[in-house]
Amino acid sequence: MERPIRVLLAKPGLDGHDRGIKVIASALRDAGMEVIYTGLRQTPEAIVRAAIQEDVDAIGMSVLSGAHMTLFPEVLELLRAQGADHILLFGGGIIPDKDIRALQQMGVGALFTPGASLQEIIDYVRREIAERRKAQQ
Repeated sequence: MERPIRVLLAKPGLDGHDRGIKVIASALRDAGMEVIYTGLRQTPEAIVRAAIQEDVDAIGMSVLSGAHMTLFPEVLELLRAQGADHILLFGGGIIPDKDIRALQQMGVGALFTPGASLQEIIDYVRREIAERRKAQQ
């Protein structure tokens, strides 16, 4: 039996708006995934450490503070430095299209902006993790 998808959700930086990420946590959990929510004001180091300790398949970060061009690359770099770049990094927030393209070119997965549906996020995580697991076999 294949283990459930494990997702760590995090709010990095000083942004204190966490209603959206809590809704996403509930939706992913209702879809059968194991979800760990780290809470507010996490550092990139704490997020990567928790992701490795929890042996997650993916990290989802919510960034509404405008610091997405700093926080996503930092987490990505720390994952690579720890040899954990097999962990999918995706997220969402108020992110301009040109920044989304730049972050995805760096290796960040999908970035969801306001208006994205919960089903769209669930489908993305399922599809990406299934592809990654298949590639690792």
